[in-house]
Amino acid sequence: MRALEVHHPPPAAKLGKPGLRATKELFGHTQRTLSLVWASSPSLLVYMSALGLCGALLPLFVAYAGKRIIDAVVLRNRPLTLNWVAFELFFVVLLAATQRGQGLVRSLLGARLGTDVNVQILDKALRLDLSFFEDAEFYDKLTRARREASSRPVALISESFALVQNVVTLFGYAVMLARFSGWIVLGLLVATLPATLSEMRYSKIAFRIRNWRSPESRKLLYLEYVLANDEHVKEVKLFGIGPHLLDRYRVLAESFFEEDKRLAIRRAMLTHAFSLIGTVAFYATYAAMAVAAAAARITLGNLTLYVVSLRQGQQSFQSVLSGIGNLYEHNLYMSNLFSYIELSQNSERVQRERAERRLGAPLADEAGIRFEDVGFCYPGKEAWALRHIDLQIAPGDSIALVGENGAGKTTFVKLLAGLYEPSEGRIILDGRDLSSWDPDLLRKRFGVLFQDFNKYQLKLRENIGLGSVEHLADQPRIERAAERGGAGELLATLPGGLDAALGHWFEKGSELSGGQWQKVALARAFMREEADILVLDEPTAALDAESEHAVFERFRELAKGRTTIVISHRFPTVRMAKNIIVLEHGQVVEHGSHESLLAEGGKYARMFQLQAEGYR
Repeated sequence: MRALEVHHPPPAAKLGKPGLRATKELFGHTQRTLSLVWASSPSLLVYMSALGLCGALLPLFVAYAGKRIIDAVVLRNRPLTLNWVAFELFFVVLLAATQRGQGLVRSLLGARLGTDVNVQILDKALRLDLSFFEDAEFYDKLTRARREASSRPVALISESFALVQNVVTLFGYAVMLARFSGWIVLGLLVATLPATLSEMRYSKIAFRIRNWRSPESRKLLYLEYVLANDEHVKEVKLFGIGPHLLDRYRVLAESFFEEDKRLAIRRAMLTHAFSLIGTVAFYATYAAMAVAAAAARITLGNLTLYVVSLRQGQQSFQSVLSGIGNLYEHNLYMSNLFSYIELSQNSERVQRERAERRLGAPLADEAGIRFEDVGFCYPGKEAWALRHIDLQIAPGDSIALVGENGAGKTTFVKLLAGLYEPSEGRIILDGRDLSSWDPDLLRKRFGVLFQDFNKYQLKLRENIGLGSVEHLADQPRIERAAERGGAGELLATLPGGLDAALGHWFEKGSELSGGQWQKVALARAFMREEADILVLDEPTAALDAESEHAVFERFRELAKGRTTIVISHRFPTVRMAKNIIVLEHGQVVEHGSHESLLAEGGKYARMFQLQAEGYR
């Protein structure tokens, strides 16, 4: 077995430290994230702010109460000692309640924000052109945006509040320690810097590695999906694919683990070495204070206050620097989310500007569809999927698209439905450039069945009714669509009728055969009774001959007065069309009726003869 290739990222040494400009740019996401959180839940954000302020001040009160207890003990003043013990207990209880409240608010805000951010990501995805979903780079952006969208925003805001809280607490401890020696305060702050800078550097390295391997992460998820999904299980078992794919999964997962392990070990060892500097500095200062107390230069109460302030102050400073490192890391990951959102916004802006430029009076007082030298090339591809297409389709005309696989038939339909915009040329619908139509109004004119139709793991009524969402509750329309698509028999045979659950992903679902699923998809296409353009892409590929004949008899009735476009490899279906368009390598090579094309003796005639031979 050939092992899966694993490409390793550039060495950590080459990644370097982020520059000042990059750091400022990345920290700029904090304000934007704050706006995101405020929009999600203003009340929870206010609670978090208030609790953060309490959490910053209460440790100072606890430390001061401890000093007064020691002083009262030295004075042998029992009532005063008990009073300050009671005060310290009150502050400690209040601090514990504050910390518990902060945890509760963080949890609620995380759940609220996680839902809102994921909804925003999916909403943006709905606004993107179809071409984005056929671009690997876009999927990398989407993967990075979704990876930690539910945790990073609230983590960033929590760290921001914790940073402010620790700064306030640190300032209070610094004021207390400055009474002993200002130089000690400065020395302790400097001693803590190396460990924090090391954490920031490795956060940057970890972020770059995870972003770099986004394509491989998607490959890992895909292998997992294939190995544990009902759509693939038959071939996986029959062809013995499982062990091969599992080995590929294991190799890729192990490569990720090794990368993460090496980085984690280097990070832990270096950061620990730097943290020892701060520890040594702390005990040196501790010794100086103890000697001062032994020499009676400071009281035992002051010694207690200074030691608590020293220890807690150093922890607060480490928390501040650690918080800066965490903020830096969270901002890096938030840059992925905002990069995706900006991608969506740019796409929407381009669509609006394009429509505004072309919107205006109709180009001509005409009806029907006209292709003017239309060409289309998929993003990142050099070969043209369609090129130099010039066609006129009159209202009510019936068209059949014929050609080998990859000839451009489905691309033709996607262009006509406005799912793609031509790379060159233009498409005119009823005298107006297709790009100037409102997308929703345009798509309501189409009833479409694609070759790779969806099988929704939902109720039968939803599987059909989703063809016209605004009529999802219109049962008579759903029943009519079911009859027209040939799915009427399912209403009688499935337990529950229209309320029967389809598929077996969920409890009590009924799995359908390929032909039955296709009938449901046909019914979904027929839900749009107002649509004046019907498009069927291989509509009977999974049907038996009798079902196919019944479908097209109904289709013939439904097509009256409508423009119909059928893509099919079955010539009994094709010959029913008034006009047949033969595509080859993305270009129209023949165009005419069934009889005229047979008389020409060209490609269509050869294809027809080949298929006819199979029935003799």
